[in-house]
Amino acid sequence: MFALLTSIQSLLDNGTHVVVAIDGRCCSGKTTLAAFLARRFGGRVVHIDDFFLPFDLRTPDRLAQIGGNIHTERLMQEVLSHIRDTELYYNRFSCRNGRFEQVRLTGGALTVVEGSYSLLPQLRDFYDLTVFCTIGASSQRKRVTAREGERAQMFFDRWIPMEERYFAAYHNPVAADITLDMEDVQCSN
Repeated sequence: MFALLTSIQSLLDNGTHVVVAIDGRCCSGKTTLAAFLARRFGGRVVHIDDFFLPFDLRTPDRLAQIGGNIHTERLMQEVLSHIRDTELYYNRFSCRNGRFEQVRLTGGALTVVEGSYSLLPQLRDFYDLTVFCTIGASSQRKRVTAREGERAQMFFDRWIPMEERYFAAYHNPVAADITLDMEDVQCSN
């Protein structure tokens, strides 16, 4: 964690807006880490979950692609092409209700883009620093079960295997600037 904090501070000391991507395994603590960094350094967080593919675009061909369940085109157009702007406006897709909601994010010298698939090859050039969060299978299972309840099996059967194919295909733990084992990491000020 020290390496991550000092890397971000070093980038911020150069006086430019810093963009950090946090990718990693389901329930490894990506969202918690992103919120911690935004609080610590004064920034904002963009969640990859806001860019799940809308239902009408979920064709078998698209979903067969590694990372095809993410609407990368919209992410690049609405957010990443404007990532260093003072204000960001984008449309969050809600899988729960199938609708879009407008999001406005302001200010800060740091933007964190967090979520699985944030290190897809076509997105990497937008970031100044990349992080991969990992966690052991047993701890992951416990966290997924606690967070998702009766929906947990869907994660074990569908989402986690999709993520693992993505990680294997793009070597994300190796490709990231920093890898964090989140088993015992506490994100507090």
